[in-house]
Amino acid sequence: MTAVDPAPRVRTHRIPENPPFPNNPELPLLVYPQAVPLTGPQPAAAFESRFRANGWADPWRDGIYDYHHYHSTAHEVLGIFSGSARIAFGGDGGVVLEVRGGDVVVIPAGVSHKNLGASGDLGVVGAYPLGQDWDMNTGKPGERPAADRAIAAVPLPAADPVFGPDGPLVRLWKVKP
Repeated sequence: MTAVDPAPRVRTHRIPENPPFPNNPELPLLVYPQAVPLTGPQPAAAFESRFRANGWADPWRDGIYDYHHYHSTAHEVLGIFSGSARIAFGGDGGVVLEVRGGDVVVIPAGVSHKNLGASGDLGVVGAYPLGQDWDMNTGKPGERPAADRAIAAVPLPAADPVFGPDGPLVRLWKVKP
């Protein structure tokens, strides 16, 4: 199911469990099309600055792995500063999205993601909420139920990585009692 929030623009995708991937049916994947303008000689720096200012720490620059993987101990934000890619979320048969420069994707803990193909100039800035250390899971036997318990314990971020404490993430990510 996809919904659109008109201001700021955000698309949401609920990613149900898809064994061997737990995904995160409680928290939607958030996609912010053209959220960060690609201006100036260092477009990656605009993402890094925005993420840091909103409490998403230790940004890194790289691409997106070409195998399904997920993090059970942290949420993740990806900012596309150049190029484009097709990314699968949720494992085989999940949601496939095309992202391009200026887009931001916020991935809840537990949601698998995989690069299905990218332009040669793909550039990504990633980050995690302050205090959350990421791990790496690939859907191998034995990862769950420990990964499920870890996902359930990951706290919600204090702020949206792009729009801050009043951004869409804060409104859209609510944990059911």
